[in-house]
Amino acid sequence: MPQLILLNKPYGVICQFTPSPPHQCLADYVPIKDVYAAGRLDTDSEGLLLLTGNGALIHRITDPKHKLPKIYWVQVEGIPDEAALQALRAGGLDLGDFKTQPAGARIIEQPEIVWPRVPPIRERANIPTTWLEITIAEGKNRQVRRMTAKVGYPTLRLIRYAVGGYTLDNIPLGQFKKLNVAAPGVAKPEPSEPARPKQRGRRGPNKVR
Repeated sequence: MPQLILLNKPYGVICQFTPSPPHQCLADYVPIKDVYAAGRLDTDSEGLLLLTGNGALIHRITDPKHKLPKIYWVQVEGIPDEAALQALRAGGLDLGDFKTQPAGARIIEQPEIVWPRVPPIRERANIPTTWLEITIAEGKNRQVRRMTAKVGYPTLRLIRYAVGGYTLDNIPLGQFKKLNVAAPGVAKPEPSEPARPKQRGRRGPNKVR
């Protein structure tokens, strides 16, 4: 059975195995030969990155026709109103080189498993921040950041929580776990679809401290 690696990629790690100072690279976290990223995650983004040495499995994960949903936890500047959330949900946002498809977008409490970022996000006195959960089935260049900026709420921090049924659950920052998955074309999570993570605190915005 093909092996799939689930890495919780830290901020600032470049999504390649070749060293690229001053950034750390994947080889600093995954000491396994002949595996490759199934999709990418920007250097300034964090969270779930899938890797495998099976080309058919990479294709199954990354080919847009399969429309695997990707869930992101996004800390934005300000408090998005319902009009902004609806604009994200409706799709059709013109980002210049493409228009977005409909997306999931909701305000959430800060997820319990979120770790302190190093370096921390920029702080602006008296300006609140809000955590959003955004779900897309696309994967254009810096798409989520461009979406939130388009509706007036710049992204300060972006964490990918899930790709398809695979999630960050029980994977500490900078660590990975290995799964044996079904044959290419039938890639399924182990175990079956997980429950949503627990949240903490009250629903809505969080003040920058």
